[in-house]
Formats: sequence, structure tokens, C-alpha cells
Amino acid sequence: MCRIAAIKSKEPIPPAPILRMMAAMQKGHDNSGFAMVMQDLDGAFAAHKMHPLLSMACTPAGLERAERMMTRLGFGLEFDWQPEVDPSSGLDIQRMPLYVFRNYRYPDEYRNRPIDEQKKLLVETQLSLRHLLAEGGEGYVYSFWPDVLTLKEIGDPRDIGSAFGLWHEDHPLRARVISAQCRQNTNYQIVRYAAHPFFLEGYTLMGNGENTFFQKNRDFQQTLSTAYIGFESDTQCFLYTLHYVVETLGWPVEYYKHVITPLPFEEMALRPDSPVLYEIRQSCQNLEINGPNTVVFILPDGRMGIACDAKKLRPMVIGRDGGMVVAASEVCGLNRILPARNSDEDIYPGERELVMVSEDLEVQRWRQ
Repeated sequence: MCRIAAIKSKEPIPPAPILRMMAAMQKGHDNSGFAMVMQDLDGAFAAHKMHPLLSMACTPAGLERAERMMTRLGFGLEFDWQPEVDPSSGLDIQRMPLYVFRNYRYPDEYRNRPIDEQKKLLVETQLSLRHLLAEGGEGYVYSFWPDVLTLKEIGDPRDIGSAFGLWHEDHPLRARVISAQCRQNTNYQIVRYAAHPFFLEGYTLMGNGENTFFQKNRDFQQTLSTAYIGFESDTQCFLYTLHYVVETLGWPVEYYKHVITPLPFEEMALRPDSPVLYEIRQSCQNLEINGPNTVVFILPDGRMGIACDAKKLRPMVIGRDGGMVVAASEVCGLNRILPARNSDEDIYPGERELVMVSEDLEVQRWRQ
């Protein structure tokens, strides 16, 4: 099984709290990997929030190829942060030769272009870099977006944290939103891209569970966008559906729940909005999921969402104090970093519920 956790905080925090949560939930995962997405950055990247940030792990040859492509496209290097990685051989980590975290300036001709054109450029550039490095097995490109940093690694999460110094409270990486998962893709071949969370065009998503409609979802999504690629994990389908519903169709995020786990027809018939719900189910039937699932996602505007499937067989709990809202697979994860919270206010999302956390940390519960 997976264990997932997300923190949305008023003040920027280092990765250490999320690692402590994962350590508390260790019996629920298999120590095969650790991945995290940090958003609304501070610390080392505080002065570069508007510049696209490239997160990549690669070989020296891969870096050279990527640098040539970025130069050819007109991107100029703005800031380069190099992590100090512990070289100790006793750590359980399948480290890559290089970890790249670089901010770039937009090409001159794009600096005053509309936001939509800049977004398209970033997505296309990330896909091109990913394809370029895949040709010779020279690296992995996880995200290329302003104010977003992604790290994915194979090995024991405790050792991965030690290798990158992430256990230290004074670590230079800091953010107000951190999403993380402790488990590699052990159902199939281990591929770094398969580790949650997944990111696309400002949308981050991770999940715990299975999707037995994976084949149907994937076949349909491949017809919708050239950015819907990889499918190394069935949870990627959840991200692409979220992106399609909110970004492409422009629907309110509340409809995401109606797409992935629609109401039974007999329940739809009793509602005043039944014509809309029928239309959603008919037009998006190939995006419906099946199987036990819990998903946590972050929208481009910074809101955090949590949803469980109709079977409600994967755990999730949400706790809060005055400074942060935390979602975790197990209560012990919350207890590790929010021991003084009022646990009577903890939220266990229902099977027909979408929980949303606003930018000011207001928790809203929307009934499907």
C-alpha cells in the first residue's frame, strides 16, 4: 500500500515535518521510495518565484543535452541551486549522478506574451526535455513550472531524507505546500516517473489505491491531449482527469467528483440538477474510476482537495491547527506533527464528499 501526506501552511516549512509523518506511518508502506512536490516556495527560491523552475535528475551527458536544448529554445539561466547529497555508500538510495533545480528566464519573445502562451511553452518544453533524455536513458524531467519543485527517488525514505539533508529544520528548501508519498511503483516495473505525486501545468495529484478502469481511462485520455503521457501508474489517470475537467473544460472543481465517481442513476433522478449530472456521466463515462482510492490534489490557485471513492476502503484523515492543515493516510501521521490539535475536529472524508482547503486554510466540505 501507499502512504500519502500533504501539508498546507501559512508559514513556509522545510520537508522535515512531512518526513516525520511518513516515519510515523512506516508500517503502511514498503520503504521503496520517496517523492515530494513543493509549491509556493520560499527559502532558497524565495526571490525566483516568477521564473520557471526545472526539476530534473540526470547523467552528465543528459545535463549537457538539456542545456543545449534550453539554449536553443532561448531560455536563460536565472538561478541554479545544487543540493548537497551525502555520498555515503551505506544509505539505501539509488541516487542519480546529478540533481538539477534551476530557474530560467523566459525566451525574449515570450516575456510579454499572454499567460496561456507561456504555459503552453512550459508544457511543451518539459515534454521535449523528457523525450530527449529518455532516448539514451540519461535522466528524468519531473516538472518545469514557476514556484514548483519536484524530487523523486528510489530507496528507503529515511535514507533519502538523510542523503539530501531533508531531516534538518534549517534546510534551504522551504514551501507553504508540500505533497509527498512513500512508495515506489511496486505493482509493476519500478520507474521513477511512476512515483506520486504527479504534476502537470500547475496541478499536483497523488493517490492511495487502485483504479481497475485504468485501461479505459488511459485509452480515452490519450485522445485528449499530447501532454497526457507515461501512464506508468494508474493514478496518473486521476491527474489527467482533474486537469481535463478544470483546465480544459473549465468546469468547477466540484464536478471532478461527479466525473470520477458519479452518483447512481436512481440518486441522480431525485436531484434538481439531474439533467447536468446525466450529461456529465454520459460525456465523461470513460473517465469514471473503479476500485478503492483516496486522492489528494493541489490546484494552480493553491487550493488543496481530498476525495475518497465510493467504496471508502483507503484511509484518509485531515487535521488542523492555527497555522496549517494536514492530510494523511493515518492519524499517527497527524499526531507526529500536530500533537496539540483538537483531534475532535479531525475530518474523515466521506465516500460522497469533496474536501477543499482554501488559501486562508478554511476547510470546506462539499457533499456530492
